Amino acid sequence: MNRSQNSFLKLWGIPLLLAALTLLGLLSALLGDGLWDALSWTALAIPVLVLCRYVFGRQRA
Repeated sequence: MNRSQNSFLKLWGIPLLLAALTLLGLLSALLGDGLWDALSWTALAIPVLVLCRYVFGRQRA
């Protein structure tokens, strides 16, 4: 991996992962009930929890 690829992943790796989780959560909410609902709630909760930790964790530090 060269330097430009490394810096791209360093900058955009986490936002792309959170976007993929959000997309997974939205699609699984449309697909069905039961286990799909649990998957959608989990996938949509993770980006929110990361955001809350970043926002509220910064205030304490």
